[in-house]
Amino acid sequence: MGDVIVVDKTIDNDELVFAGEMGSAQTGDHASLTPKHTPWNILIVDDDPDVHTTTTFALRGTDILGHPLNFLHADSAAQARDILASAPDIAVILLDVVMEQEDSGLRLVHTIRTEFGMAETRIILRTGQPGYAPEMDAIRDYDINDYKTKSELTRNKLFTTLTSAIRSYRQIRTINTSRRGLDLIVHATGELLALSGIRNFAAGVITQMAALLGMRSEGLICVQHPPSNPSPQDDGTIIIAAAGRYAELINMPLDDISEDRVKDALINCLNAGKHIFTDQHTVLFFSSRAQRNMAAFLDAPISIDESIRQLLEVFCTNISVGLENTLLFSQLHDFAYFDSLTGLPNRRSMINKLDERLLGGERGRYTLALIDLDGFADTNDALGHQYGDDLLKAVSARMRSSLSGQCNLARLTADTFAVLGLIEQLLPATLQALFRTPFVIHGQEVILSITMGIAHLVDVDGDGSEALKSAYLALRRAKLHHRGEYAFFTRDMALEIRERSRLLQSLRTAIERQRLFLVYQPQVSVATGKVSGIEALLRWRAEDGRMIEPSRFIPIAEHSGMIIGIGEWVLRMACFQQAEIIRAGFEGISMAINLSVAQFRHPHFLASLQAALTDSGVDPHLIELEITESVAMEEIDFLSHTLDAMKALGVHVAVDDFGTGFSSLSYLQRLHVDRLKIDRAFITDIATNERARRIPELVIELGHKLGLSVIAEGVETAAQVQVLKALGCDDIQGYFYSRPVEPPALLEWLKNTATDTAHDA
Repeated sequence: MGDVIVVDKTIDNDELVFAGEMGSAQTGDHASLTPKHTPWNILIVDDDPDVHTTTTFALRGTDILGHPLNFLHADSAAQARDILASAPDIAVILLDVVMEQEDSGLRLVHTIRTEFGMAETRIILRTGQPGYAPEMDAIRDYDINDYKTKSELTRNKLFTTLTSAIRSYRQIRTINTSRRGLDLIVHATGELLALSGIRNFAAGVITQMAALLGMRSEGLICVQHPPSNPSPQDDGTIIIAAAGRYAELINMPLDDISEDRVKDALINCLNAGKHIFTDQHTVLFFSSRAQRNMAAFLDAPISIDESIRQLLEVFCTNISVGLENTLLFSQLHDFAYFDSLTGLPNRRSMINKLDERLLGGERGRYTLALIDLDGFADTNDALGHQYGDDLLKAVSARMRSSLSGQCNLARLTADTFAVLGLIEQLLPATLQALFRTPFVIHGQEVILSITMGIAHLVDVDGDGSEALKSAYLALRRAKLHHRGEYAFFTRDMALEIRERSRLLQSLRTAIERQRLFLVYQPQVSVATGKVSGIEALLRWRAEDGRMIEPSRFIPIAEHSGMIIGIGEWVLRMACFQQAEIIRAGFEGISMAINLSVAQFRHPHFLASLQAALTDSGVDPHLIELEITESVAMEEIDFLSHTLDAMKALGVHVAVDDFGTGFSSLSYLQRLHVDRLKIDRAFITDIATNERARRIPELVIELGHKLGLSVIAEGVETAAQVQVLKALGCDDIQGYFYSRPVEPPALLEWLKNTATDTAHDA
């Protein structure tokens, strides 16, 4: 509640005044909240007409704190209420205590404070009857803080009292206005920070700024100032939000604004980097460290005093901080959902689009195609990354120009793109046709072929991530055949992957629970009929006792990388078993151990081999390591170096599955191997089909001419033994002699075989 000062009505010609507060030239210690020359409204409420006349005459032509006085008149409390209802912006009320009734003035004070809520207005009670002056309780209850009788107040004291009241009114009003303004700023900042995107933020600035100034959202234009090095997609300084008659200018470049005064004002504000206040308009500047500055143009004939100007400064500072955050959020959004090189949406964005389609009930109409650029990595390595980047940009531009109007595009990885669209739009032939025309990069024509994986969304179970995974399965299947092909996703692929995943998890558990074990199959010399060697073979017995085929779990172990640990364990176990066989009295029997591709290439392989040989105490010459023909065919220089290091340790090396791959005999000349192993596929019909004998015959002859021994696996009949013996094969391995058995059964078999051989002798 505000102050109420009681003043005597008696007026004389006392000349006592406050220096610097009398006359039109006086401006006071603060600029006014209202524009210059706007008068202070003074309401005189008194039932004596002479009081109205003498008061206005005494203060005629007077300026207080730089503003003239404007008098309003009421001769009763009822008439005063009518005036207050229509003109609430009243600085001071000169109020008689006794009018219609003895307490009319006091009751009017209560009405002013409670009914009209005029806490800022100063009320001066004037009474010529000291006996009717309010008591202390009334002063407190009616918001009266001082009391003077009429006889205490001369003309100049009336001026002094009125000046003090107006100063108090102005200070309280300034505080309240600032508080309300700050409340608006806090509210506006919260509202703006809740908005996403620079355009929504700018539109919010217009609304909040108009609310702060008490105006309609009319005549405001916000413009965006781009960085000094704008991207090709940037159109320069543009209008990003507007209201009222300027609304049609949204998205228009600043240079295209037809009103020069508006355009010039905005350009001047952006160039100067500060606010501009004129008698015709106001332009506010909002800075950004990213040089994406904003300017807001207010086309309104208003005058802003120091208090409002300070509020605007606070507002603009908050808006600049909000602008920084909005730009940061926009940048983070771009990083999160767009590819920085091509400008296309990225994987996350495509998954969101897929989610929309899958949840939209129209999955039967849409398809997802993944496009992989064949040989891009080789091109990138041969011609440089800049060339590769420009090629990717060219591919993106062609896809965008041909498909973006009807499809959703994305770049998923370095050379893999995704297209989501209607099934009839994404036919394989249509997509392949996009790449028939050469791309011109750095003056060179480049012809690209593509491999595609295509998934109809109707075949997908799950969300967007599952849809993308399904298309990748199809792409992988297409790559297994030939480059330049395409494959459609089927549910069988998903079942296969789930089965592999289940088997992988089971394999991890089997390793932890030691469900893997080794069995051993003897190898017999054709010439002597004696056991010449043993091959260690990996097996897996499931929890329910079922045996899992090696052909099922070994590829999974290789793909997952678990084969490294498994292979090292097999190597050590086989070496220790070999030492056990020697200690059991079976001399000269070698141990064959299979090596996986990943194990052979592992940088610590030679160290683990050395450790297995040393720890087991086995004779290295009785250890034979088998590598597949596919390993022997790759990276000859690396393989040759590794084999030489293996041979230096004393072990022997055999080539397993010889003849099953795309053989190149040249590697046999360069690699120091000791034995060739004929795959069981060439043994099955050897005794019944003359033509089937040719390959084993050629392998045996080739091996012997190169100084290598030859062993045949998968031998199951005596007839097969006789044919291999006739062909000169050195050793035989198969069910004809023994199935793979565990160590106790192996030792028993070796004892029985030794006894039978002795009897035969």
